[in-house]
Amino acid sequence: MKFISYSINGDHSFGVVDGDGIIDLGSRVSKRGGDGLLEVMRDMRLEEMKDLAAGLTADVDLADIQYERPVSYPDKIACIGVNYANRNEEYKDGSEPPKYPSLFMRTADSFTGHMQPMLRPPESDQLDYEGEIVVVIGKEGRRIKQEDAFDHIAGLTIMNEGSIRDWLRHAKFNVTQGKNFVHSGSIGPWMVSADEFSPEFLQDMWVRTWVNDEERQADTTASMMFPIAYQISYLSTFFNFKPGDMIATGTPNGAGARFDPPKWLVPGDTCRIAVDGVGELVNPIEDEQV
Repeated sequence: MKFISYSINGDHSFGVVDGDGIIDLGSRVSKRGGDGLLEVMRDMRLEEMKDLAAGLTADVDLADIQYERPVSYPDKIACIGVNYANRNEEYKDGSEPPKYPSLFMRTADSFTGHMQPMLRPPESDQLDYEGEIVVVIGKEGRRIKQEDAFDHIAGLTIMNEGSIRDWLRHAKFNVTQGKNFVHSGSIGPWMVSADEFSPEFLQDMWVRTWVNDEERQADTTASMMFPIAYQISYLSTFFNFKPGDMIATGTPNGAGARFDPPKWLVPGDTCRIAVDGVGELVNPIEDEQV
C-alpha cells in the first residue's frame, strides 16, 4: 500500500494512493497536519490505516495535490555513504573495502517532495544527484538482530540525496555542510508498506537515476557491501530507532562528480529516480532565490 503525505489548497493531510487519486485518511482519524502519517506510525496504527482504507474510494486527485515528504519530520535521517562495491572502486584511491558503514546525518528541511524543485544555492554551482533506496522504520528498537531487522521496517521510499560537492570538504573530517543545504535533495513520492516486499526482493532490487533523458546510475542492492538488514542492526547499536526514522542506504556509482569533466545539475534539468516496487521520484532543478 502506498502511503502519501500531501497538501491541497493549503491544507495538509495524508492518505493512501488509489489509482490516480488519494483516499484521505487524515480527516478520518483527526490527524490532519504536516506529519499525520508520522503520528499514526508512532501510535502503531499503520495496520489500522490499511484496514480503514480498504473498500473506500479516492477523495482527491493526484493531479490536484502538492506532494510532501512522506514523513515530514522524522526524528532521524541516517545516510550511508559509499555502500555499493563499485562505488568504493570509483574513488580510485587504492583503499580496501571498509569494515563498517560510513554514516552522516541530514535534516528534514534539506529535502523537498516529489515534483518540487531541488534548489541550487548561490554559494556553489556543484549540485549533484544520488539516487537511493530509503528504509522507513516502523517499530522502535535498539540492538536489533539482523534476523529481526525486517520486522522493524514500515516501508520503503526514494531519495535524491543531493549534495553540494565543494562544501563536502569544508572541514577536515565531515561532510555535513554539503549535505544539508535547504531543499538540495528530495524524498518521495510516497512510502510503500513493507508487506509489499519480501526479504529476498530487498536483497536484489534496482535503483536507477536519469538526468533529463540520460541514465546516469543503475545498480541493484545485491551490490551493497552492507545489506539493509546489516545497516539496521549496526545503526541500532547506538541509535534507538523510532517509527518514522529513515535510513538512506547508499547510492550506486555514476554521480555527476565522477565524470570528467563533472556533470553538475543546472537549472532546467530534471532528475528522475526509479526504484523497483516503489515508483519514481522526479524533481526539476532551480536556483534558490535569495
